[in-house]
Amino acid sequence: MEDAYARSVAEVLEFFEVDPTKGLTDSQVTKYARIYGRNVLPEERSTPFWKLVLKQFDDLLVKILIAAAVVSFVLALINGETGLIAFLEPSVILMILAANAAVGVITETNAEKALEELRAYQADIATVLRNGCFSILPATDLVPGDIVEVSVGCKIPADMRMIEMLSNQLRVDQAILTGESCSVEKELDSTVATNAVYQDKTNILFSGTVVVAGRAKAVVVGVGANTAMGNIRDSMLRTEDEVTPLKKKLDEFGTFLAKVIAGICMLVWIVNIGHFRDPSHGGLLRGAIHYFKIAVALAVAAIPEGLPAVVTTCLALGTKRMARLNAIVRSLPSVETLGCTTVICSDKTGTLTTNMMSVSKICVFHSVHHGPVTAEYSISGTTYSPEGVVLDSAGTQLDFPAHLPCLLHIAMCSALCNESILQYNPDKGDYEKIGEATEVALRVLAEKVALLDFSRDRKMMSVLCSRKQLEIMFSKGAPESIISRCTNILCNDDGSTVPLTANLRTELEARFRSFAETETLRCLALALKRMPMGQQTLSFDDERDLTFIGLVGMLDPPREEVRNAMISCMTAGIRVIVVTGDNKSTAESVCRKIGAFDHLVDFSGHSYTASEFEELPALQQALALQRMALFTRVEPSHKRMLVEALQHQNEVVAMTGDGVNDAPALKKADIGIAMGSGTAVAKSASDMVLADDNFASIVAAVAEGRAIYNNTKQFIRYMISSNIGEVVCIFVAAVLGIPDTLAPVQLLWVNLVTDGLPATAIGFNKQDSDVMKVKPRKVNEAVVTGWLFFRYLVIGAYVGLATVAGFIWWFVYSDNGPKLPYGELMNFDTCSSRETTYPCSIFDDRHPSTVSMTVLVVVEMFNALNNLSENQSLLVIPPWSNLWLVASIVLTMVLHLLILYVQPLSILFSVTPLSWAEWTVVLYLSFPVSSVFCTFWYAEFADNLCFCSTFFCFGCYLVLSSAISALYMLMRT
Repeated sequence: MEDAYARSVAEVLEFFEVDPTKGLTDSQVTKYARIYGRNVLPEERSTPFWKLVLKQFDDLLVKILIAAAVVSFVLALINGETGLIAFLEPSVILMILAANAAVGVITETNAEKALEELRAYQADIATVLRNGCFSILPATDLVPGDIVEVSVGCKIPADMRMIEMLSNQLRVDQAILTGESCSVEKELDSTVATNAVYQDKTNILFSGTVVVAGRAKAVVVGVGANTAMGNIRDSMLRTEDEVTPLKKKLDEFGTFLAKVIAGICMLVWIVNIGHFRDPSHGGLLRGAIHYFKIAVALAVAAIPEGLPAVVTTCLALGTKRMARLNAIVRSLPSVETLGCTTVICSDKTGTLTTNMMSVSKICVFHSVHHGPVTAEYSISGTTYSPEGVVLDSAGTQLDFPAHLPCLLHIAMCSALCNESILQYNPDKGDYEKIGEATEVALRVLAEKVALLDFSRDRKMMSVLCSRKQLEIMFSKGAPESIISRCTNILCNDDGSTVPLTANLRTELEARFRSFAETETLRCLALALKRMPMGQQTLSFDDERDLTFIGLVGMLDPPREEVRNAMISCMTAGIRVIVVTGDNKSTAESVCRKIGAFDHLVDFSGHSYTASEFEELPALQQALALQRMALFTRVEPSHKRMLVEALQHQNEVVAMTGDGVNDAPALKKADIGIAMGSGTAVAKSASDMVLADDNFASIVAAVAEGRAIYNNTKQFIRYMISSNIGEVVCIFVAAVLGIPDTLAPVQLLWVNLVTDGLPATAIGFNKQDSDVMKVKPRKVNEAVVTGWLFFRYLVIGAYVGLATVAGFIWWFVYSDNGPKLPYGELMNFDTCSSRETTYPCSIFDDRHPSTVSMTVLVVVEMFNALNNLSENQSLLVIPPWSNLWLVASIVLTMVLHLLILYVQPLSILFSVTPLSWAEWTVVLYLSFPVSSVFCTFWYAEFADNLCFCSTFFCFGCYLVLSSAISALYMLMRT
């Protein structure tokens, strides 16, 4: 029954044909169970583990790597290779892919836990009236029409319509559903509101919420999936995980790179068709296989095998830095997503505010004889810590507030007429509460007034206290209730008691309206009454002819650091939308107190309730979204709708939440941020958890996310330029017809170790000082733009040519080499079929490939230093600004020396020790890469930016192309 909230009690009972004094009969239970089903949330079939594993390999670059590994292994078997070398390359590639897949599987498995934890909020048992008798039954046996009794501490077992109040009131904590910070009073009357949200349905008890006060009877109107909790589950199931911007860009780049790789591999194979029959290959088929192996090696060189591992490592390092900022990252890709966030939809309670109700103002009668009739006092302090002072209307601190009669008795009443407990937790270094937030606020107020200890005998909501042979009853409650029972007032100037006249009552009610409506404070009135000596009990009749002490106004205060954090967001081009279940006026008042919305003259056109927004035409909704700063009276579906609408406008949305109700929106958002104090369901559906529930931590995390993305771009570009160098090396060697410059195992070593370590260290680059002064990057911004790709293409071309040059140098010019004419080097494959002055075994010497490999390693170390910043050269940012990078370069070189000079490793990697002369040539060929980068940097940031950059790049392209062509023609002749 979907509209039970709008129906009268009689109509609901008639619909289910149930007698409220007898409940359902057994036949009715059987009938309704068949119609409506069981009262359980259906279990969703989880994705099989093998499907999760296969999904991780559904990537074009990964598929190419797998194919390369398989082909490499097959070719090794065809050529009769055995031992470690035959299996090394494919094994390492598969291990890297397996590790990356494991991270993906773990991430996706965590996401499915949210649905499982949602069931923890279902009640286990219920007190049900059937066949005229009450019995305790499993909550899963409930059917619509069942009459259920609930009392304090009960978890509501299903969605139910109130039918009878068994106490003065019934209050329910439904924070997990609506996010409201205070318990909600329920009533019997039907709701007349149109487009009613959960907060308007005050006669409905929602499944999973908890009764905190009172007893009542209710009739079940919804079970299982047809409950508020079931709606949240369905919404979570309909929500698909969004692909992060970085993942999208890496996929696009992977597709582009795959096409380039395929083209180059085909070109290399086709160019060398004429060499298939060379005698050195031993036949056409073996020649084709040989050049196919070169093509495979080229594919391995072109694909940065270590990229997935390095990306994962960099994001993991980012999560550690974020953890220090109280932002616990659950999904690694979300680290990067923060960097391009354009809108933050933030909860009000607990995120922008402290979620610690505090007394902020007190109103008392000062004197009825002279001066102002009433007096106001302000109370400082925004947490449960009893630290704060009392200030008068002029802002002067009161040294001894307890010396003033009204403040003394307000503190006494606050302390004694109170059921809450406030205790200090030494482990957390913080104060913790037990009880209603308003009562805790009053207890803290008593501490701030510096009240002495009193004994008390607790009775009802009023308390009877004994002090100095006096019996005093203290009462607190809603102002309209307390004031109507007062006949006298306590004056603050002399402690006298005078009658409460009509004029004084009017003045008091005006102050109450000012507190409640203008300042949107939650108000309580306090009163006392002297009782006869020896009285030990209280009755309702005693709560008359009270003496008014004062009016207390309290609020959930804004966090002090939020204002600066929100200003930082505006500076960074990030819009903040406050989303709350509270009413519009209260939320607007809190936003004004924050101070970050001072640029808005008023909230007109910037503040909407969920109902107001839904009533707008589609075009006006789109315009409203672009200006919205506050969204109130929302329920779960509205949060999810807001996220979807913003995403349709190409916004990257971060959504905060803490309740079960927030789970669908957290899952739908580009990055869901749960509160550390929130529910397990919210945390499981989120990408990130704020340990301190603080909005300022989100802003700090955004800055860190931007820095991580910048560093991610840098190491991706570093690896790409390095791999381009390897491709150029293999391609040029194949075109020139010289022996293979690098063995596949050497390429693998370079890609994984000598590229991987510096690339990971680049992730430690320091955050730019202006990282939060620039607009968020566009979602469609490529990781590698056209200009950057060309820039690194030229750098890569130099790396490749330097590597080939080192190889040729050893054969042609090295004193330790054979000093062959270049023509002999080009015709190496015919050596065995003709007479030569040198042994053909010279082409199997490990020196030339060792020189090439060392040039490639060293030149990439210099290239790594070029990536300390995207737009600044080594002349601006010194190497020691990132000591991790310096250490990784040192470690890489030590590892390289180990494989050169330690016997078992040198054999495994087909290398040999180098002489000092050979090391000198390596340095000569490697160092100029830094000059190339500096020149590019200067060209990019010269005065005539576009013209100079374009002209210079085109000139570099012509020079390099001409040099390669001339070198090729010279050597061929």
